Amino acid sequence: MTDATGGAKGPDELRQQIERTRSELGNTVEELAGKADVKGRARARAADLRDKAGAMTVQLRSSAAQAGQTVQDKATHVTHAGPGPVRGVVRAGVKHPKPVLVAGAAAGAVVVTVGVLRRRQQAAHGQLWHLVHRAHR
Repeated sequence: MTDATGGAKGPDELRQQIERTRSELGNTVEELAGKADVKGRARARAADLRDKAGAMTVQLRSSAAQAGQTVQDKATHVTHAGPGPVRGVVRAGVKHPKPVLVAGAAAGAVVVTVGVLRRRQQAAHGQLWHLVHRAHR
């Protein structure tokens, strides 16, 4: 064991303390190296964002397809009961659903883009606000 001063009693215990200390130091160095690896962290963040964007794209396409189907279902209903000019437009949309789906997907993409840009602008504004107020202190 250890004596009253905190040192090792014998050579075997001293070797064990040295090994524990080396192991702890190695773990600490690995943690610090991970934090200092800015490029690696940036790559990981970029990969994360790509995955999120891919998932958002899939979700957007699914939502657009569902919206297109809903529009097509309602359009079919309107073709039988709507006024003359509307009936013609709706029938054209039912006959050619791809342009309707593309327009829906484009509208969804615009909504997502506006949301992302607003969020970025708010974040940049918040950073600017902190910089300005920090400079005045």
